[in-house]
Amino acid sequence: MLKKTISLYKNSFSGLSKETWLLSFIMLVNRSGTMVLPFMTLHLTSKEMNRSISEAGFVMALYGAGSIVGAYFGGKFTDKIGFFKVQLLALLFGGIFFMILGQMHNYALICVVTFLLSLINESFRPANSSAIAFYSNVKNRTRSYSLNRLAINLGWAVGGLLGGIIASYAYEYLFWVDGFSNIIAALLFLYFFKPQEVKQKVKQKVQIEEPSNAQSAYRDKNYIWFVVMVALYGFCFFQLFTNVPNFFRDSLHLSVRYIGFLMAINGIIIVLLEMIMIFYLEKKNKNSLYIAIGCVLCALSFLSLLIPGPGKVIALIMIIFITFGEMFAMPFMNNVWTERSNDSNRGQYAALYTMAWGVAQTTGPFICAIIIDRCSFDTFFITVGIILCFTALGSYHFSKAKI
Repeated sequence: MLKKTISLYKNSFSGLSKETWLLSFIMLVNRSGTMVLPFMTLHLTSKEMNRSISEAGFVMALYGAGSIVGAYFGGKFTDKIGFFKVQLLALLFGGIFFMILGQMHNYALICVVTFLLSLINESFRPANSSAIAFYSNVKNRTRSYSLNRLAINLGWAVGGLLGGIIASYAYEYLFWVDGFSNIIAALLFLYFFKPQEVKQKVKQKVQIEEPSNAQSAYRDKNYIWFVVMVALYGFCFFQLFTNVPNFFRDSLHLSVRYIGFLMAINGIIIVLLEMIMIFYLEKKNKNSLYIAIGCVLCALSFLSLLIPGPGKVIALIMIIFITFGEMFAMPFMNNVWTERSNDSNRGQYAALYTMAWGVAQTTGPFICAIIIDRCSFDTFFITVGIILCFTALGSYHFSKAKI
């Protein structure tokens, strides 16, 4: 039994390119230092900064807005100067801006620097997604993205744990650690990916797979509709890290420690099972159908919170449903845009995809908080459930139409 399990994991991780592993390792280093964003609201509302919750919320909204703009320009420059330069510059200057932000005490300057930091930092995503697509092939592309997601989840877990300890001493230290982790990731990127080698590989691949009549992602109507579906899914999914914990605490009366345990369960399930699941599913080439299944599972996760019962059990059921929904939906969402793009327009497709998540992150928590304040948590869960069911239907349409 043990040998079969080891063999299963070995097969799930095999066949990925060396560059894919290196990109995931660099992502792990970078995300392990991600401490500012999870603690930004607490930092701004601390006694030292003395800002209101609404002021802190506005700063986070600016970060979301910056991520949208950064995704657009990140994709644009990826197609013009290549994913290597965009990733390197984003990591390097992102690290510098984290350190600068940590020294800011004037609210107006904090707003400006936060927006610029997000713009620079989030331009990394389209370039990184394009790089993963470049160094993978059709057979292992979904697992390549899943390995990257695994690195992100491990990094967030480490960053969150260390960030809590560091923040207990001083929030300012978080900005230094986050900044240095970005710069270290940039140096590792430069060490592992030599500029001339990358340039030569890109040139060779373009010669072999010279694109013809490459269309603009912004004129691809079917893809625009898909991006809307991604934004709606993200609109709902981000509630897991914003409004849902408030429900766990205030309505189910769960402790902060148990809520942290639930969030850890989400990451643990992904790390243990996602690569194996993708190993079985990616060969069937049913991307949109799996996305639809993921949306339904996420809808059930929110609707399950309407069921009366022991708070700890209901919350655990919700986390299990939304985690499996995430594992079905997110890896195959990446497949849709990579299959519709090529090496000459991949940055545009990656940018639109990243922008969809930026819009969701900016609008979702704010709009749903209004629904909760003016109505109730029950109304919020039903609303999100309906949106996810609509998203599932839209994705199933892609599956039937083979778009």
